[in-house]
Amino acid sequence: MKIRYIALVATLFLTSCENQLDLSPVTNLTNVTYYKTADDAKAAVGACYSAIGATDPFLDLVTTDDAVPFLTGSADRPLLWRYNITPSNTFISNYGGAYSGINRSNIVISRLPGITMDEALKKRYIAEAKFLRALHYFNLVRLYGDVPVVTTETTSLEGLAVSRDPVDKVYELIETDLKEAEAVLPKSYPVAESGRATLGAAKGILARVYLTRAGTTAGSPYWAQAAAKAKEVMDLGVHDLYANFADAFALTARGGKENIFEVQYLTDVRGHGHGRGYGVRSAPIYPGTGSGIARPTEKLFNLYSDKDTRKAVTFITSYVYNGVTTTLSITDPDFTKAVSFQKLWDKTAKTTSGEGTSIPILRYSDVLLMYAEATNEVNKAPTADAYAALNRVRTRAGLTALSGLSYQQFKDAVWLERRLELVFENSRRYDLIRTGRLIEAVKAENSFARNATIEPFHLLMPIPQADMDANPNLKQNPGY
Repeated sequence: MKIRYIALVATLFLTSCENQLDLSPVTNLTNVTYYKTADDAKAAVGACYSAIGATDPFLDLVTTDDAVPFLTGSADRPLLWRYNITPSNTFISNYGGAYSGINRSNIVISRLPGITMDEALKKRYIAEAKFLRALHYFNLVRLYGDVPVVTTETTSLEGLAVSRDPVDKVYELIETDLKEAEAVLPKSYPVAESGRATLGAAKGILARVYLTRAGTTAGSPYWAQAAAKAKEVMDLGVHDLYANFADAFALTARGGKENIFEVQYLTDVRGHGHGRGYGVRSAPIYPGTGSGIARPTEKLFNLYSDKDTRKAVTFITSYVYNGVTTTLSITDPDFTKAVSFQKLWDKTAKTTSGEGTSIPILRYSDVLLMYAEATNEVNKAPTADAYAALNRVRTRAGLTALSGLSYQQFKDAVWLERRLELVFENSRRYDLIRTGRLIEAVKAENSFARNATIEPFHLLMPIPQADMDANPNLKQNPGY
């Protein structure tokens, strides 16, 4: 739900929606006096939305072939990039935050049935919590593999001593949660409530789950399931592409037709700092100047043709300040002169972390590309419908429509289009892993003397050391 609601509600009620590990009372609300009214239910669901994580693209960018991290400062950045990864690396610590969000969803799912309120609204709130729980588990299983499946509220320290469950069991819960959410969630909401999980979001994430599960297996039944779910989103009549690629990331696009699910922000109220953080280092065009924590690789930048309208939206190649133009380079090692990312930059923000552009989790273009890929796999050749889906994305970007491709050529074309369309949206690493190309792609990207020591075990990240220390029942992933 919208961050302006979360910022107000979560501040008031977050403590009561956390698990009960913090036993020191900070308000007069407790789990005994709370979860009694419809307003309590609304606030509890708001706390679930505020826990959406894995939205910073850093790990996705620098563990693939899309970006080079700033090579001084935090040593963890280049160590991650070069695949000298330890469980103490600060950039792989998504685990604890995901389980905090899962616990909030578990609270809603278990507590709301006892609240006297409108039954239809109650069911919808629970469906939203299940959608968000599935999203957390989907991120966890793709990052770490086997993870504990926890479906009840954690109310004591004993509740932390859980063991890892097999990947198949994790996916079983993800699929169940999304199907149950799908049966309840509406197609859309009034403008005042845009940003909540919708029917299209549940179907679209489920399509992504099926695509991931299909992996590299020819003839997998998951291909047909992925194609069917993506087609269901397309047939809802709710979602569509904007005419211009840039419009999908405009401030006015929050809750818009292309942004099926996103993390919404408000400029200088409750924002993010991705524009400045990934902007040109030390450039004075940002509040507090740019940080330049990662820059695009030359290979990524050069994949975009000059006709591709996404190139100018995705990258900043020059800027003007006080009447002086600074031209940026894709190869100069000086990060203050580097072509940088600007895809999510809110140029109206006045504070360092006040950017109000939404962080995409699922856009309609992704659904079209999933449908194209899965349909090609099902038929072992591109169909007219598969071409139509792929070419909608291409022609919107100013590129010519494709035709006459073989099965493999079409697959390669979709993979390329996903990279160009979805860069900076936490997609590349997962795409490379599910298609069996991560190791090859990382080894082929050796700019700035990367020399990555990537091995097969690196397909999974290590369980963060802090979480290993907190739970003696956890076993570390092999290789770490």
